[in-house]
Amino acid sequence: MTGRDNDRRKFLKLGAAAAGGAMLPGASRGTEADGTPEWTRRMGKGVGSAPYGAPSKFESDVVRRAVPWLTASPESSVSFTPLHALHGIITPNGLAFERHHAGYPDIDPDRHRLMIHGMVDRNLVFTMDDIVRFPSESRIYFVECVANGGMEWRGAQMNGVQFTHGMIMCAEWTGVRLSTLLSEVGVKPGARWILAEGADNAIMNRSVPIEKAFDDALVVYAQNGEMLRPEQGYPLRLLVPGYEGNMNIKWLRRLELGDRPWFTREETARYTDLLPDGKARQFSWLHDAKSVITFPCPERGLKDKGRYEISGLAWTGRGRIDRVDVSADGGVNWRRARLTPPVLSKCLTRFNIDWTWDGGPALLQSRAVDETGYVQPSMAQLRAARGVNSVYHNNSIQTWRVAPSGKAFNVQLT
Repeated sequence: MTGRDNDRRKFLKLGAAAAGGAMLPGASRGTEADGTPEWTRRMGKGVGSAPYGAPSKFESDVVRRAVPWLTASPESSVSFTPLHALHGIITPNGLAFERHHAGYPDIDPDRHRLMIHGMVDRNLVFTMDDIVRFPSESRIYFVECVANGGMEWRGAQMNGVQFTHGMIMCAEWTGVRLSTLLSEVGVKPGARWILAEGADNAIMNRSVPIEKAFDDALVVYAQNGEMLRPEQGYPLRLLVPGYEGNMNIKWLRRLELGDRPWFTREETARYTDLLPDGKARQFSWLHDAKSVITFPCPERGLKDKGRYEISGLAWTGRGRIDRVDVSADGGVNWRRARLTPPVLSKCLTRFNIDWTWDGGPALLQSRAVDETGYVQPSMAQLRAARGVNSVYHNNSIQTWRVAPSGKAFNVQLT
């Protein structure tokens, strides 16, 4: 038996002893004299009563949420994944965050086309039937909006992990390697960039370096085993693992190859990082290492003092997470957390660590380190390098202040 197994067994034993054999809080004894719950005394719903499955009615509060004042209209806005209510690393399709620039279109897959042209040997147009005939691959990757945490640059704003970090999802994506499609059309010498364009009303487009296209980029049509949802790009989207979310063009309809970037609106007037000297950092695609504690958090506090398991998520666009450290005193002392398998490249990684809460105040933090050695910075370190006028790429350490009441609050340490 390993030392970790011993620790876990002691943890469970202590938890059982603390409970004293009493009924757990919230458990029901039912209405019958023998304590049998009422639901065991009647027939359940039959097969076919729910042709497409849905969560239990008791989980009805686990939903995507929006911030009404964030944008002028819902067609150009974002909804947030409820990270506090999720388990493991996969985001259910119905809870994956949304980001639209002009709403999402309702596309007939039989009429949808993907054109690849420009610096290629053969300009080709593919139907969806053509796309699904190519060899398919399935990979698990995260997608994160580059503005995730953007409201926190000047101070703590949103009291909930759903709103501070919820512009992220992690899914199994199925599709065709972009390199496979490029081989089909033939790439001319000198081609260095690809303009990816969507079929939404905003004609969302971004310049993508051709090295990424030949590395791990995918053209995907399925998410977590089913065809893409309309809000996630149905019937076809681009996936560029580890890069900022807006480059994963949804409703993909066109790929144009060229020898230089296109300098579109979305990579000049938008999605650049304003620095303290007034200059703007451009083409900063990569997501650096980041993490957040999802329990406890403002949505899920502590009820009683005693033993708990702190849990959270870590990710990096640079590859795999190497370790996550957790602090209960605002970064004065750190302990190494457990990483729950699988630990995959450019994928959410679940971390956990045992913690005894004595009922006093605490400052909970997590700090991720990826396989390149990059260490997640504090907000003070990030502001020293980037100033306070940025919106994008906030990967700073998050602090939850746990009060003696057990409630948690979003704070920033100076």
